Amino acid sequence: MSTTRRAAVVAIVVCALAFTIAVPLRTYLSQKSEVNEQQQLQSELQRSVAQLEGRKAELSDPAQIEAEARKRFGFVKPGETPYIVQLPEDKAPEQGEPQGQQPVPAGSWYEKLWDQVAGG
Repeated sequence: MSTTRRAAVVAIVVCALAFTIAVPLRTYLSQKSEVNEQQQLQSELQRSVAQLEGRKAELSDPAQIEAEARKRFGFVKPGETPYIVQLPEDKAPEQGEPQGQQPVPAGSWYEKLWDQVAGG
């Protein structure tokens, strides 16, 4: 065999080996990255579950439930007089329109559409 034929055969064998190895290697690397992503997601979910279990343990105490009801919903016991102290910074601005919102024109949607079509 001549040197050129040997080189061609060696090149064909090397290319065949490269293609044979390339597909499984690509599959392995993609699966490895997917496994890493899933492991990160699993660890985040485990942290979330741990936080929720801690919150569940806190809320199993009746005193904690009562405190939450008083704080969030303003519940009072019978016979108690509730007082609400409103500080100046707690008030919403009463004058003018809220910032970033446009005034809503009066009328129904079809009246607005007709006005736009009629040029009015």
